[in-house]
Amino acid sequence: MSSATRGMAENLNTAIMNQNDLETVRQGAPAYLIMIDSFIEGAPDDISLLVAGSSLYGAYSGAFVHDPERARRLSDKALQYAHHALCIKRPGLCNLDQLPFREFELTVQNIQQSDLDVVYPWGVALAGWIQARTDDWNAIAEIPRVKTLMQRVIEIDPEHDEGGTHLYLGVLNALMPPAMGGKPELAREHFEQAIQLSAGKNLMAKTLYAQYYARITFNQALHDQLLREVIESSADIPGKTLINTLAQEKARTLLAESPDFF
Repeated sequence: MSSATRGMAENLNTAIMNQNDLETVRQGAPAYLIMIDSFIEGAPDDISLLVAGSSLYGAYSGAFVHDPERARRLSDKALQYAHHALCIKRPGLCNLDQLPFREFELTVQNIQQSDLDVVYPWGVALAGWIQARTDDWNAIAEIPRVKTLMQRVIEIDPEHDEGGTHLYLGVLNALMPPAMGGKPELAREHFEQAIQLSAGKNLMAKTLYAQYYARITFNQALHDQLLREVIESSADIPGKTLINTLAQEKARTLLAESPDFF
């Protein structure tokens, strides 16, 4: 039963990621969230279910929830599931979020390839948790942890998640202006790596490159070029159709705003 449930949860995530109708996902995903909660109720220590649940809650919250309070609640659930999976597989890392930063850095250096299936989802969930709280300086203070963790993932596996680690680092380094610690040129390098490692198939990399780098550096030519490339590309890529469709929707909005922004 546990194996069947795990397979159903994984198939559910795959089906959602291959969906090209945003409204179907927007309206239907809450039922899937409750379903995966029920799976986890029946097998609360199943790592695969917990990771699938964290991924689904994080993706839905980040893409479709615009009410700040709801986004915070759902990102909490994503982080809780990812943290529980981390604690089950690597009990020694269970207090990772509570360690002083210097100790956190040293502990992260001991992470190995075999840990990435729980460590990376935890880092992704923490990034989503921060994204839902950009007005909270206590949350913003957690950005160095995510950066350190993602950098360690890259050291272990430079192509992990087809460049997804670089995409997170791109956004995090451009989230704040340079005067407040942002590093736009480092962000640019990570965005370009994300595009290269996904072979251009992850259209969200170009959309976020335009939104976070081109805008903060007031580079309208790059901004508009990236967004046009996204809009003109095919979104139908197995495993990336949903994220690409979202990227195109966002790209159209950003491009329409370009004359006023610049």
